[in-house]
Amino acid sequence: GLEKALIEGRMELEDLPAAWNGGYRRLLGITPPDDRLGCLQDIHWFGGSWGYFPTYTLGAMTAAQLFDAAQRADGDILPGLGRGDFKPLRDWLRTHVHGKGSLLSTRELLTEATGRPLDPTVFEAHLRRRYLG
Repeated sequence: GLEKALIEGRMELEDLPAAWNGGYRRLLGITPPDDRLGCLQDIHWFGGSWGYFPTYTLGAMTAAQLFDAAQRADGDILPGLGRGDFKPLRDWLRTHVHGKGSLLSTRELLTEATGRPLDPTVFEAHLRRRYLG
C-alpha cells in the first residue's frame, strides 16, 4: 500500500497525490478533485498516525465478539435493544468489561469475557448475518 511504500522509501511524499489518485481511478473509476478530498481526506495521515486503519477492523472484531458473548449469556439483550432498553447489555458490559478497568490486557479481557481470544470467525459470522442475511 501507499503507507508502506512511503515508510520503506519506495515513494516520495510529493508522489503521494498522484499515486492516491491513480488508485482511486483504478478502484472506483473517479479522481478526487483536489488533495483535500484525495490523499489529505484522512485525518490519521495528517496527524502522523500511520497504519491506523487496521485498528478500526480490530475494534469491530472485538465488539462483535463481545456482543456475541453477551447475547449468549443473556437472552434478553437483543430483545431489550429492540425495545430501546440498554440495561441488559450495559449490565453485562459493566460486569465483564468495564469493571475490569486496566487490570487485564486486551487479549486477557477478551478471553475472560468471551471464553476465547480474538476469533475472526465471530466477526465473519456477524458480517454474513448483517450483509448477506
